[in-house]
Amino acid sequence: MPKIKLPRSSPSIDMTPMVDLAFLLVTFFMLTTKFRPEEAVTVTIPASVSTTKLPDNVITVSIDSGGRVFYDMESKDVRMELFKDMAGRYKVTISTEDEQRFSICGAFGQPMANMVKYVEAGEADRKPMNQASGGIPIDSAKGDELADWVNLSILADATIQANKIAAGQKDAKRAAFAIKADKNAKYKVVKQVIDICQKQGVSHFELITTVSSRPKT
Repeated sequence: MPKIKLPRSSPSIDMTPMVDLAFLLVTFFMLTTKFRPEEAVTVTIPASVSTTKLPDNVITVSIDSGGRVFYDMESKDVRMELFKDMAGRYKVTISTEDEQRFSICGAFGQPMANMVKYVEAGEADRKPMNQASGGIPIDSAKGDELADWVNLSILADATIQANKIAAGQKDAKRAAFAIKADKNAKYKVVKQVIDICQKQGVSHFELITTVSSRPKT
């Protein structure tokens, strides 16, 4: 008895859902991605053989070749809490919009009296402000504002991390401090910055360097 041959046909795959998904992903990343702000200060870091990576939650104190001090941190929540605390300490009036702007403005090196003007300026306007700035005051005769930034950063970070723990979040981790000093920065200034931080209870620092190959022997 002859076998019955079933007609063969090529499988048909509808690619429309996959194309739609691809475009949705592209649109999502375009709308949510924020490019890293331009560096507020140029720092040529020295070379070392260390390959230790910085922790995720880090506060960075940068010192350029002229001895100017800039400050930065990664956590947006801590930045907003910190800005409110600093505004209260220095009797500076800020808005909710100012807090939001400060949370994403990147590194800064302005006296507190100029911070509202700085955060309300656009990125293009901040560049000449950074160039003209003398950095965050570290001289006790001028108010030593760096000490207040460090002190209130520690308190703001402790508050935010405690709230995360209370909410059951597993990414709660206290901030680490890092020093990013230009290789031509004066030792006196670097030591002064370290002394200020230590007086506020910072006992450990990460030193930011660039990796160089170990010399051959």
